[in-house]
Amino acid sequence: MGTLYIVATPIGNLQDISLRAVETLASVDFILCEDTRTTGILIRSIQSKFPEKKIKARLISYYEENEMKRIPEILQMLNKDFNFALVSDAGTPTISDPGFKLVRDCMLLGIKVVSIPGASSVISALVSSGLPTDKFMFLGFLPKKPGHRKDLLLNVNKSLKLIKQTVIFFESPFRLSNTLEEMNEVFGDVEVVVARELTKVHEEVRKERLSEAIQRYQNINLKGELVVLFNLQ
Repeated sequence: MGTLYIVATPIGNLQDISLRAVETLASVDFILCEDTRTTGILIRSIQSKFPEKKIKARLISYYEENEMKRIPEILQMLNKDFNFALVSDAGTPTISDPGFKLVRDCMLLGIKVVSIPGASSVISALVSSGLPTDKFMFLGFLPKKPGHRKDLLLNVNKSLKLIKQTVIFFESPFRLSNTLEEMNEVFGDVEVVVARELTKVHEEVRKERLSEAIQRYQNINLKGELVVLFNLQ
């Protein structure tokens, strides 16, 4: 029986790939990718730095829309002693990305699952935020619909009255301003951290009051996934 490896990849700076991740990608038969083009760029970078590590695995697209179709095929191949690596476009697979259903099914069937740890924008943003790190709540992406988003924030506010912790979530640059305004309505003018371009040349981790952040991000064109953090302490 084969093994499924969950391989974390860099969140921006390709030099953050771990030696163990390189070894794993060079050892498996197939690599499951969100986008084969993105993973192809990573593999070419690895090959240039580690020419002795030949990555010959076949790249297979694996994303939310085709996940359920792929799983039976993958399980069948794992049962035939083929080894798979699951990667995301950036960071640790299954964190707000497809993959947990495959991991769940592998465990139900007794197929070995091994995590190859590495970069995570959630942890990178938290440790550089200046907010308490002893307890935190990760919400993934907030709902797109304003009403659903507001309801979630209201429920988070209730839970924070019971357990003091840092709250972390992902947000699109197109919805950031609206989300910050809704946060101000629910939590008041608390300190918020917006982290962007983590590990890249233009990395920014900015901590300020919500009122200041609302004004700052109203007319700024941002790119890429943002990490937002706050704490009511």
